[in-house]
Amino acid sequence: MALSVPITRGLSGVMLGLLFYSAFPGIGTPASADDGDWQSLFDGKTLSGWHVRCRPEDNDKRGYWRVEDGVIVAEGKSPDRHHYIWLLTDQEYDDFELKLKVQTYAGNKGNSGVQVRSRYDDEAFWLDGPQVDIHPAGPWRSGFIYDETRSRKVWLWPDVGRPANAKPEHAPEGWTWQHAGDSDHWNDIRIVCRGTQVQSFVNGVAVADLDGHGILDDDDHRRLDVGMKGHIGLQIHPGQTIHLRFKDIHIRPIRGQASFPSPVPPN
Repeated sequence: MALSVPITRGLSGVMLGLLFYSAFPGIGTPASADDGDWQSLFDGKTLSGWHVRCRPEDNDKRGYWRVEDGVIVAEGKSPDRHHYIWLLTDQEYDDFELKLKVQTYAGNKGNSGVQVRSRYDDEAFWLDGPQVDIHPAGPWRSGFIYDETRSRKVWLWPDVGRPANAKPEHAPEGWTWQHAGDSDHWNDIRIVCRGTQVQSFVNGVAVADLDGHGILDDDDHRRLDVGMKGHIGLQIHPGQTIHLRFKDIHIRPIRGQASFPSPVPPN
């Protein structure tokens, strides 16, 4: 394991963030989310309530998802050849607030993410829907929103097109990420889905604020029944070694469509 080293950008951004949260205290806990309605999506012992989806040739790698020491472990090994291997909730969700903790390690070049309102096609062997990125090799990208939907495969936030077009300068001022090591550090991810709006927060810093009107509810997403309702999923991306740990996964419904102040300027 690598020594835990904080990764940060711009102390001035932290101060701006503190000023923003002081000006808009509701951003931390959306007023339209019902306090006390939190539901745990992980019992700390089993993968009950979740299921693995992958191509038939990868069925022998379903064990890449497992529970160990009270956390969900995702482990994809290189040079093992495999396609995407997903861990999806049994239930579907529409408007909600999701929070979880994720642990990453320096040296891992693989990619992961948190799918929301997504659906796996057992004939095409593809998971369609938006994803909040987790990228240990370039932590500045964590919290960006990517559309895994087969007809798009582009960044939704920032709106820069193909995956390679995302750059460190697109990350918000004050972003932080810390790999685990001797400190056993965990990072906090929070996702809010309300109507066509999807927002992400990483370690308390607002990252993305997507107005998905005309995208998440367009003809392609409606045809595939994703973008507005679907499963929550965790990703093992093909191609590179990845070792991640997840815990404290909780969700609560959001009732009503009232918006709250945008945490980041528009693209």
